[in-house]
Amino acid sequence: MKTIRRTNVVYEMSARNAPAAEAAPGETVRFFTEDAYSGTLRTVRDSRRASKARGPNPATGPLFVTGAKPGDVLAVEIISVRPVGRATMFTGPGKGPLGWKLARDEIARPRVGRGFVFVDKRRIPAEPMVGVIGVAPRGKGIPNSLPGEHGGNMDCNVVKAGSTVYLPVAVEGALLALGDVHAVQAAGEVAVCAAETRGEVTVRIGITRRPMVTPSVETKGDVFIVASAKSLDRAEAAVLEKAYRYLNETRGMGPHETVRLMSLACDMEICQVVDPLKTLRVRIPKRYL
Repeated sequence: MKTIRRTNVVYEMSARNAPAAEAAPGETVRFFTEDAYSGTLRTVRDSRRASKARGPNPATGPLFVTGAKPGDVLAVEIISVRPVGRATMFTGPGKGPLGWKLARDEIARPRVGRGFVFVDKRRIPAEPMVGVIGVAPRGKGIPNSLPGEHGGNMDCNVVKAGSTVYLPVAVEGALLALGDVHAVQAAGEVAVCAAETRGEVTVRIGITRRPMVTPSVETKGDVFIVASAKSLDRAEAAVLEKAYRYLNETRGMGPHETVRLMSLACDMEICQVVDPLKTLRVRIPKRYL
């Protein structure tokens, strides 16, 4: 198995990033990831150190995928996501849509173990996920704080073990990078943080050339179509258009059939509302396909 250590991190998805490793389709790769704060936060006194990091959400990589060419779709099968060590949560004024209710900065260090996250005398079931997963875009690089058509900081809590993420290849080798592991995150991530941890993420790499709508996530029971925009209204329009296109163009459904199915069985769900771009998804149950 190929491995990429957490010393190999990037702060933007870019064609200028030198590959940290190379793998062929079908190979398994393990990414050792840093937490969203680059490991700088342990107490409130550390907040200034975090502000001096190169940026939020360091992503391990990139991985050069042999044979991946512009126009292909990269299929990243998530085999396992393992949080490492305690989690960190940095909440305070101005952080997220509820930040105005907080009078001071506070750092919590939830314990993660035995399948749970222990915080504020509560035991919350752990659902480890990958917050940032993306490929290099063509042209200018995109900071890891942003989601987009390349993937990136989607904070989509269905990106976890058992799911496959589909991303559009824009440059040779795709240059996959991932990080920002969360031991658990509710849809929305309203504090701008989840249970942020270091992690070990094992994936299997594939390439597909069949028509796809990206970025998207496939699980055992569902297909999730993902879109991001500056507002939830714009994200709604974008994700509905993409879900319609997926059903109409790649699944061969007629216009009325597509709209009826979307209204009856395809839930529109929030991924996150705290990044510079908001992210929504449409869940399409595979039993209707």
